[in-house]
Amino acid sequence: MRGPELRIEHLTATHRRHPAVHHVSARFAPGSLTALVGPNGAGKTTLLRAVAGLHAPDEGHIHVSRPDGAAARVALLPQQSGMDRAFPILCRDVVLQGLWSRLGAFRGASAEDRDRAAHALEAVGLRGFERRPVSDMSAGQFQRLLFARLLVQDADLILLDEPFNAVDARTAADLLAMVHRWHGEGRTVVAVLHDLDLVRDEFPDCLLLARRKIAAGPTAEVLTAANRLEARRMAEAWDDAAPACSQAA
Repeated sequence: MRGPELRIEHLTATHRRHPAVHHVSARFAPGSLTALVGPNGAGKTTLLRAVAGLHAPDEGHIHVSRPDGAAARVALLPQQSGMDRAFPILCRDVVLQGLWSRLGAFRGASAEDRDRAAHALEAVGLRGFERRPVSDMSAGQFQRLLFARLLVQDADLILLDEPFNAVDARTAADLLAMVHRWHGEGRTVVAVLHDLDLVRDEFPDCLLLARRKIAAGPTAEVLTAANRLEARRMAEAWDDAAPACSQAA
């Protein structure tokens, strides 16, 4: 497998016409492994949601293209903090949500689909959890469950929003190994991260965002003291009470 190229061109995405991402352009090479970093409120989640088709851009374009010309499959791992774990649903059904684009609203899961879900659960260390309610799971177990859902999606472009947040060290190590496995398979992976030491050690490429692009490229060249200072200065200058962006629709 070779993952798709992701190109973002002059992208502006807003919340109530205030820019969360402002005229950002970036390229993610096929099969690349990229960390998306920046201060809180820098627009990292908004950028991932725009690429996943969940946040309509106000300006600019997003292109996802596979080398063979086929349609790319895109999967997003959202932040745990935005999910309701009290909802009464079983682990197997959460994993089967990854097959939604194929099953649709009215087709039930086949025995093959259920076997696929069971194998995904086993791959993330949750063997035998098929009928466990998600409300009974720890934060680490729930994050493993979300990775199992990604596995059955079998996506070419994988977007991860804080994939190692609020999990124990063993879970983080297991999930990081899975990310490297996807990279080794040639998939294109973009992950929002806050741990800059982890980024330096494990992610070859990096995009530093502070609502606009500060720098992009090899991680060592991006995470310089000067670039991090510029991102911090940009964050300190943000004024969320400022007039709405005149270029937004």
